[in-house]
Amino acid sequence: MSKGKVLVAMSGGIDSTVAALMLHHEGYEVVGITMKTWDYASSGTGAKGKKETGCCNLDSFNDARAAAVQHGFPHYILDIRDEFGDFVINNFVDEYLNGRTPNPCVLCNTHIKWRALLKRADAMNCEFIATGHYAKVHQHENGRYYISKGLDDTKDQSYVLWGLEQDLLRRTLLPLGGYRKTEIRQMALDYGYPELAKKAESYEICFVPDNDYRGFLKRRVDGLEERVNGGNFIDKTGKVLGKHKGYPFYTIGQRKGLDITFGKPVFVTGILPETNTVVLGDEEDLNKNEMQVSKINLLKYSSITPGMEAITKIRYKDKGTFSTLNPDENGIVNVRFFEDAKGIAPGQSAVFYEGDDVIGGGIIMRQPVI
Repeated sequence: MSKGKVLVAMSGGIDSTVAALMLHHEGYEVVGITMKTWDYASSGTGAKGKKETGCCNLDSFNDARAAAVQHGFPHYILDIRDEFGDFVINNFVDEYLNGRTPNPCVLCNTHIKWRALLKRADAMNCEFIATGHYAKVHQHENGRYYISKGLDDTKDQSYVLWGLEQDLLRRTLLPLGGYRKTEIRQMALDYGYPELAKKAESYEICFVPDNDYRGFLKRRVDGLEERVNGGNFIDKTGKVLGKHKGYPFYTIGQRKGLDITFGKPVFVTGILPETNTVVLGDEEDLNKNEMQVSKINLLKYSSITPGMEAITKIRYKDKGTFSTLNPDENGIVNVRFFEDAKGIAPGQSAVFYEGDDVIGGGIIMRQPVI
């Protein structure tokens, strides 16, 4: 008896391939799907002639299809370049132009890939969708579905899934959440894929394969470099310290590449796009004990009780800091940390945890810097 029909996102990498094979051998009726989100010809990345990477690698398409064919389940390639480009890339550019540091992978996962999966799952009469993320899905006694951390702390991806809404979560399977990466590599060997077990992982943004986001912005926005070059570096008192190359080309916490010397390390502590100004300060100036978070999506509970305590993570590899959460009438959550958090970057995700469980998350708003 089949456990149900499931549409599995297969990138061709080890995690998604093993996830699909696990579900297949557990008795699910698996349909594999590989999503093409990007190609270089569509927007002048400057990377023509380079091999496409990550989710857009032709070799990965072939690897995913080969695994499906070998194990006797169908596989399809889904072109979502239009959906991806209009939303994710435009947001990426707009965020930098507004002095924030975006997290396009969070946006892509929660607003593009999952929605695209669910739409095609419905068309194919699939009850479930599945991915190779290291996280778990649970249902609370209150009826709500939520994400919790994966077993492997070094691979846990719960942080990037905070934006999944209830209709997506209730149909999502995450088969790798209860395993460690070493176990998944062994499974790949056991399934007969030694090359897959050794396959390198990609951590780059798929549409910025050389990790040069500054170059990407220059190519994407006509005349950007000329428009923003020559703004002021200032300190927290407003004193002018020198000239910079343009506010979009700096990020909070940046120390290297400032092309300005003071005889001591200095860091970017604030970005003011309205005046093309970048604020510099000492490392301790990066420490903050509060922030505001907007665009909230709640998972475990339908609301945040004023004064609720949580562990708040402000970046993917952040261990998290104890905090209190206080929502206001505009849907903004005011976060106050029990101890200073370092390098709060507007535009990044803030994710609230109760133990291993994700309460919810949102986007960090710009904070006063001077």
